Amino acid sequence: MAKRRRRSSGISVEDKSGSSFISTGASWSPLSLPNINNIARAAFDILTKIGVSDAPEILISAIENNGGVIKKGRLLYPEGLLLDTIQNGPKNVLLAGQINNHDMQISTAKVYTGTGGASPNIFDAGTQNYKPSCLKDLYSAARLADVLPHIQFFSRSLVARDIEDPKDFDLSTAVASLLGTSKHVIVAASDAKHISDIANLCYEIAGSEEKFRKRPFLSIHANHITPPLRIHGETFHVIKTAVDSGIPVHCNIFGQVGASSPVTLAGSVAQTLAEVLAGMAFIHTISSEAPRIAGPRPMITDLRTGGMAGGAGEQAMATSMAVQVLQHWQLPCSVIAGATDSKLVDFQSGYEKALTIQSSFQAGANLITQAAGTQASLMGVGFGAMVADNDMLGAIQKANVIPQVDKDTLALDAIDEVVKGEGHFLGRPETYERMRSDFLYPELANRSSLEDWKASDRLSMAQKAEERAKELLHIHWPNHGPAEFRKKYTEKYRLPQKPG
Repeated sequence: MAKRRRRSSGISVEDKSGSSFISTGASWSPLSLPNINNIARAAFDILTKIGVSDAPEILISAIENNGGVIKKGRLLYPEGLLLDTIQNGPKNVLLAGQINNHDMQISTAKVYTGTGGASPNIFDAGTQNYKPSCLKDLYSAARLADVLPHIQFFSRSLVARDIEDPKDFDLSTAVASLLGTSKHVIVAASDAKHISDIANLCYEIAGSEEKFRKRPFLSIHANHITPPLRIHGETFHVIKTAVDSGIPVHCNIFGQVGASSPVTLAGSVAQTLAEVLAGMAFIHTISSEAPRIAGPRPMITDLRTGGMAGGAGEQAMATSMAVQVLQHWQLPCSVIAGATDSKLVDFQSGYEKALTIQSSFQAGANLITQAAGTQASLMGVGFGAMVADNDMLGAIQKANVIPQVDKDTLALDAIDEVVKGEGHFLGRPETYERMRSDFLYPELANRSSLEDWKASDRLSMAQKAEERAKELLHIHWPNHGPAEFRKKYTEKYRLPQKPG
């Protein structure tokens, strides 16, 4: 197996992603080193001894040229290629924003949170029900993500069900996302030809192909295998075109424990990691320097119903196990967390999201998708949920900033002065100064006194979040990027514009 490298725990530094701080993970390790190696070995064995089915010629040729073979219709990967992919692939991937302060350096244990899910429904606050989503809803979600500080990237969260043509669907999704936010955007494409068109959009925004390649502000989700171990052929053409175009690729595997992967967490994680590596190794054969991100998504199934249980305790463990192996390999990675089964912004939604997101943070996942706004087992998105989740994400991010311990923060001199003087720290200058610099104050969470609460309108957090979302969508109209590009595509896709 790949030699284990020393894992960095990271340090708190000035933020470059839009929040007031950068959080670090890899503080929790549920797996022992021998068990990390056992799962890693199993993932290798799955690819080298069991292999994948339905491989297209583009994949077969790439793997055979590096020592792989076809046996009984299954493509077996060579162990040397897997080792080279892990040891010599990029350890740091830049996912840029359209403006510099939204840049994300995906490496070690830095953690960023964002949206995701490609949900087909949007929550209607007026009817308290879900309805089919459309392109303007996707654009509104991107605008919200742009202004909410603890949502650090925008992975397309909604499906434009009003766009029927496949090519127009992929292009309009990219346009609405790129115009809606200056933060990093992640989209998908159903056809390799669509990738070329999306790349040209990015080159137009950046000013040239060279400028985009240096600062890629868009990346591509590629779900390249249908578990268990069945290749999705067209996606490998999508991956090849994305790599050739300078677009970073997320090699995602979405399998369900007990359905499309083994019912045991260790077996499911091993299979998922093998499937992820199948895509990562293919990229490595194209270019050893091509930016790529491992995206294991071993999702828990409620075996009573067959439905997803994204807020389960087992979900937190499965995700953390996969991340821990990837941290051991030092591969940049993303996960799904926050995929609550609740349909509303309620107690269930809060605890399921906080559980899975916090554990993903602590395991060291670099990107956490579906962390804001996603409800109903990824089937719906709520604008109010995005605003409420922004509060939650700020608290979780703050809880994972490495504390500063030095002479000033130990405060022995201050303690000595206070106990001999006024008997409290409230009037001290450092208290006022650090109250503003060291503490995060939530926008929606209610910290008022009981008396003040009794005298207030007593709105729930969900109600306040819906009101705030409506207000933000009324006042926040991004205006980044080339003016001609924005005008052309806003008109082409009939996107909402600022009133007046």
